[in-house]
Amino acid sequence: MPAIELKNISNFICRNISLKIADGELMVLLGPTGAGKTTLLNIVSGLIEYEGSILFDRVSIDEIPVNRRSVGYLLQDLALFPHLDVASNITYGLKIQKRHVYEIKTRLDEMLNLMNIPDLARRYPKDLSGGEKQRVALARALAPLPQVLLLDEPMSNLDPLTKETILDEFKNIQRKTGITTIYVTHDQDEAFSLGDRVSVLNKGKIEQNEVPDELFYYPKTEFVARFVGAKNILKARIIKIKQHEAVVYINNESLAQPFKIKVKRYPFFEKGKEISLCIHPEKIILKRVNEAVGNNLNRIRGKIVNIRSNGKTLKATIDIGGTEIYAAIPKALSDFKIHEDVWVCFAPDAPHPLCGKRCRAAEASRRFLN
Repeated sequence: MPAIELKNISNFICRNISLKIADGELMVLLGPTGAGKTTLLNIVSGLIEYEGSILFDRVSIDEIPVNRRSVGYLLQDLALFPHLDVASNITYGLKIQKRHVYEIKTRLDEMLNLMNIPDLARRYPKDLSGGEKQRVALARALAPLPQVLLLDEPMSNLDPLTKETILDEFKNIQRKTGITTIYVTHDQDEAFSLGDRVSVLNKGKIEQNEVPDELFYYPKTEFVARFVGAKNILKARIIKIKQHEAVVYINNESLAQPFKIKVKRYPFFEKGKEISLCIHPEKIILKRVNEAVGNNLNRIRGKIVNIRSNGKTLKATIDIGGTEIYAAIPKALSDFKIHEDVWVCFAPDAPHPLCGKRCRAAEASRRFLN
């Protein structure tokens, strides 16, 4: 399967996008509606015009028409042919390519077994569940043995339980076939559970491209931070630098009373420098005002203004004097109420600077040197 390289891809939405995808890699394009995700898939498939260049294994495919690019494309609405049964849907591309009858039969059997749907061969799409349609559509995309697989939000119409099952199955199938894959979604959970790497798109540009954990815990821009769930953004000025920590002055415009907190020191910190910090809601600890708070934690006085249950987690919104902080706390360990005064607490290493650098790697180097 080929490695893919996009070089300076531009059109009416995409703006100078460059991206490398390794042989056999599952790359997820994550972003909101209108970010350019589907447009980029259409460009790779050859369906729309573009400037720049696309290379498969360092060979340009820019002049190759869509029907010869060896790309399998799974659309959001699946686009199964309602008048054809499952077997005919799966083998449609093979028949268009005028493959030998024996090859078509062999490939059909392989796909039915790979998707674990041999009993569905003679059913029609109207008789299939959402998950079954998903398997059939994926089998149809893979049947002609494409070099590259493109998927455009294929799980968006599935219920959560079916989606989880299909995602696990798809990941196993992608690993088994080793096909180079580009997968589009707006769902961060989907992206992080599937992707070898995740590229976040915003307004036709890639804002960050990382392995899932790096992207989730170390976002580089405010857009990425908010999109992956680290929506606590604090504007700060560095006022003191120590060996392993720094003291910063939080001065968000909406704050009635700015305050100081301790944060982990990063190599690029300089006294007086203005920075932005993000904190994941999961790293926020809530304490009642009469509870003791250890010296190793930052604490900010606030009032709970909203609580929303999300399964085993409570998502609380706390007003800290004009600015809202969001906390995700285990439901079983909490009986906080709306309008209750609390301490918003977090460790100095919870805030991460939106620095545009690989802060984690830089920090690891600093620890080694110390």
